[in-house]
Amino acid sequence: MLIGELARRAGVTVKAVRYYESLGLLTPGRLANGYRDYGEGDVRLAREIRALGGLGIPVESTRPFLECLAAGHRHADDCPASLAGYRDAIDDLTRRIEGLTARRAALVMHLEQAAHRNSRVPPAGAREGEDLMTDYLTPPDDLPVPEDDGAAAHLPGTRMPHLELRGTGGEPVGLDALGAGRTVLYVYPLTGRPGTDLPEGWNAIPGARGCTPEACGFRDHHQELLAAGAARVFGLSSQDTAYQQEVVERLRLPFQMLSDPAHTLARTLGLPTFAATGQTLYTRLTLVVRDGAVEHVFYPVFPPDAHAGQVLDWLRANPR
Repeated sequence: MLIGELARRAGVTVKAVRYYESLGLLTPGRLANGYRDYGEGDVRLAREIRALGGLGIPVESTRPFLECLAAGHRHADDCPASLAGYRDAIDDLTRRIEGLTARRAALVMHLEQAAHRNSRVPPAGAREGEDLMTDYLTPPDDLPVPEDDGAAAHLPGTRMPHLELRGTGGEPVGLDALGAGRTVLYVYPLTGRPGTDLPEGWNAIPGARGCTPEACGFRDHHQELLAAGAARVFGLSSQDTAYQQEVVERLRLPFQMLSDPAHTLARTLGLPTFAATGQTLYTRLTLVVRDGAVEHVFYPVFPPDAHAGQVLDWLRANPR
């Protein structure tokens, strides 16, 4: 068979076949016209090279396995030299894992230092067995997706109430006097703090985890949001101002957080909340307020780390 047929049947590229041949792992015959002529044995060898590559064994180290097949053994790892090849690959992986583990530990140390550089709260220190990579900056991949239960369907068109909330800027902010133009008000449950435990079962509550990545997203897109028509951006939660101020300083947020520990806005606007470890917390959503009224609602919000980009896309698609 020709090289293209061999590559197709073995599940590799023609370029890979030529590389195998350059290493002497495949030795095809020649047809009268000079073309390479491969047989069934070459297909088996090429497949074996591909399978070993999937295990992390480089092409250059597959020779003992191929020689085992060439010797008539049923399996490529029926020979002592093949077992030695496995051991060499395992030893190489062990060295690489140890190197990566050391690099990970160094990165964790730098993360802890950077996370608290602008914080008035000192690092809590790692407890034995604690994974410091629970830094709240990257949500887990398996977070449950919140469903739209209709709890925010009544909000578009609603006037903002006469309510002043304390902001991290030091002055109260009147929600019915935000000013002309659009205000992005993202409401979130609570931000975690490195070295501090989250509420029990936090990751299993749909829409709970991800407040810090969400805040970082609004930070990173802040100038773009303003350029797209947002006159101002606020975060809002039921945490007290001192806790929020630490978050603003640590994450270098260019906007204020508003504190509503009594959940007054939830009662006046009918915003959804949920309970966790004895606390009542805001359910994550975002309001676009325009000239004193709710123009648009993002609910449910998911994934939280991409939400600022979603708001930015909406502002660009709906210019004033």
